[in-house]
Amino acid sequence: MSRSLLFLSLAFSITLFGFFLCQYSPPPQHQILKLWRIQDLALYNGTYDDESPILLGVLGSVFDVTNGRSRYGPGGNYHHFVGRDASRAFTSGNFTGDGLTDSLHGLSSLEVKSVVDWRDYYSRRYMYAGKVVGRYYDSHGNPTTYLKGVEAKAAIGAQLLEKQRKEEAKLPDCNSRWSQQEGAEVWCETGYPRLVQKPLEIALTGKMRRRCACFKEEELAQPGLELYQDCDYLSKVCRVG
Repeated sequence: MSRSLLFLSLAFSITLFGFFLCQYSPPPQHQILKLWRIQDLALYNGTYDDESPILLGVLGSVFDVTNGRSRYGPGGNYHHFVGRDASRAFTSGNFTGDGLTDSLHGLSSLEVKSVVDWRDYYSRRYMYAGKVVGRYYDSHGNPTTYLKGVEAKAAIGAQLLEKQRKEEAKLPDCNSRWSQQEGAEVWCETGYPRLVQKPLEIALTGKMRRRCACFKEEELAQPGLELYQDCDYLSKVCRVG
């Protein structure tokens, strides 16, 4: 065989090998989906085998948090989250008993949004490892009506949060300072300091939180404004605590 024919044959073989390699190469990691049963997921909490991955579920999505073993492994601060889907605990702060559940029943739209934000955080930070069959995904890995409802409620929470930010932006915050001699003080360069309920806070979260805002004199008679204790009505500086 001539040298030129040998070269052409070798080039064809390399091209053909490359074609089959592309055709039969394994799919990317993010396309490999695994459906988990709750009882199987429970085995991956870092307790039974040091070599096994540590897995965590949020809203039915499973993530491999092995890289954070010091935090998620036995004795770690976040160990209560692993080997299960404890979605509710991400916003409730209840890490025991019934608090470690995937149910979001009764939570406000803002609280639901915070859980969705946690899921998004894990999807950016850790390797995706599949789906939990149950509340959020069916036996074929398709999202359930419950998951769609959660995401719709979170979208409402995002809209209300943006509305709250716009409402708060209309009221300038008080300035604040602290010294060992004088303690804590708030003051307004323009207007007078008053404690005011954060807009929409009770409706959204069921909790009452207040902040200091500056109001013009003609605005001081409106309801919902609270004068700091031992502070004169038209004082621009008020002691705190």
